[in-house]
Amino acid sequence: MIKYGLDTVTELKFDSISATMERRDHQWVDIVLRFEVSENTPIPSDIIDFSGLVICTHSGAIAQIVPQDEDIDCEYQFTVSEKEQIRSFIDSDEIQRRIANLTSPL
Repeated sequence: MIKYGLDTVTELKFDSISATMERRDHQWVDIVLRFEVSENTPIPSDIIDFSGLVICTHSGAIAQIVPQDEDIDCEYQFTVSEKEQIRSFIDSDEIQRRIANLTSPL
């Protein structure tokens, strides 16, 4: 994680990720992520309730990935490595299937 305005980088390793999804409208799906983080890469101490928000299209393409604290945007951004871990999770067959089921016409 990179805190805005600082040069310090903390590289998080996610042991597991879970997702809650909600169809926002005819174009976007909001995916809230909860993380189990490796004990070797602790979350920065000034984050109270760490989560992530991924905004995807109905076809499952990622538009935005942002870290959150207490369910709102925070002073951090994900590193390239952290985004790759998240992207790999979102691109998995299971998550893509869940997005498709959520967005399929009734």
